[in-house]
Amino acid sequence: MAEIAESGGGGHGKGGKKRAKKQSTRVDMTPMVDLAFLLLTFFVLTSTFSKPKSMELSLPAPPEKVDDQPPVKNGVTFLLTKDDRIFYYVGEFYPAGNPDGKPATVLQETNFSSEGLHKLLTEQNKWAIDEIKVLTEKNKNKQLADTAYKRMAVDVTANTKAITALIKTDDQATYKNAIDMLDELKICNVGKRVLGVEMMATEYALLQEKIK
Repeated sequence: MAEIAESGGGGHGKGGKKRAKKQSTRVDMTPMVDLAFLLLTFFVLTSTFSKPKSMELSLPAPPEKVDDQPPVKNGVTFLLTKDDRIFYYVGEFYPAGNPDGKPATVLQETNFSSEGLHKLLTEQNKWAIDEIKVLTEKNKNKQLADTAYKRMAVDVTANTKAITALIKTDDQATYKNAIDMLDELKICNVGKRVLGVEMMATEYALLQEKIK
């Protein structure tokens, strides 16, 4: 609170005139400290703290037989192994000499570079990426509300036209590789990500031939 201190007028000056009283102002800052603490408490109690973001994963139930994997529409299977190596194949897996007479699956190799995994996912998931670009443009132009944009983007990645990525690892793969793979899938708008599926014996045998 402010306080005004008055000093005496002093006597008479020359000519018999009385001098004016001098005043000095002192501001007490103690109430301001209380107000600062009240405001700080108010903002702490009313603020919304950032919530940790998580990535949704589809963890299927383990199959009864390791060599019995249900077909996945528009599936791309990635096999992670030692030395940061990534092998993959598109579609269903057909071992050599399969009863359906299908050509045997051939593993392709890629890497974590922009010209490797990122380019592959961009090409395989082109439909979903293009659809989300259109939605993003509408959202920027205020033609689409944020809630509607998020819902429609999720619907696009869940569509059967979008790819499904299956990530399988052998006993020599690292957690870092699995995390890097999930990050790249997120960047490329791959919404259907399946992690934790055990590698089939035929897949493992074909993989071992590649890494010899």
